[in-house]
Amino acid sequence: MRIVFVRHGEPDYENDCLTAEGRRQAAAAAERLAGESISKIYASPLGRAAETAAYTARRLKLPVVTLDYMREISWGGPGIPLEGHPWTLADRMIEEGFDFYARDWREHPYFKGNAATRYYEMIAAEIDAFLAGHGYRREGGRFLCLGGKDETIALFSHGGSGACALARVLSLPFPWVASVMPYDFTSVIIVEFPVREGEYVRARLELFNDAAHIRRAPGGPRLQQTSE
Repeated sequence: MRIVFVRHGEPDYENDCLTAEGRRQAAAAAERLAGESISKIYASPLGRAAETAAYTARRLKLPVVTLDYMREISWGGPGIPLEGHPWTLADRMIEEGFDFYARDWREHPYFKGNAATRYYEMIAAEIDAFLAGHGYRREGGRFLCLGGKDETIALFSHGGSGACALARVLSLPFPWVASVMPYDFTSVIIVEFPVREGEYVRARLELFNDAAHIRRAPGGPRLQQTSE
């Protein structure tokens, strides 16, 4: 199975929709994704992600299934600096030499009590259930393949919820992913799960931050790697 993660196009956050540039990006992404043999489309319920997904859905003549838990995350908490902004705090943790593999990032003062951590935990649990429904049951940092299919599905979401999902699927610390794996509007990220029924497998990062379709599309390049 392959999961194609797609971030929404350039947004008008105030109205929760796409800008004219975002619509151009979404149209270009739909053409880019037409060759990926996608059989199912999932999306966040928020307007900017749902609108982006709609372009691909129309191109492929597929319905969009809404995943409420993939809406964008919130952050912040009492006494947490920088308003609890997880991307900036993640950068600071790396600058301060935090060892993500010796210590639990969720216990760090920047993230303990931070709403972003609660969102991560919720998305992690939901993604585990989602994968189990597709034949991959998480056991620690690996997955037991129980009837996985040779299929490709697409998931349209946001910078934050997408980072949470990627961190969980790839068994990486969320702040680390937020800091070192930024990705552009409508960029394509592909994660593959080997189909080996009855065996333990790991998710494999097949492609990351492919935004070439934006550069090639009419209107010229306009790439942005913002956090939200």
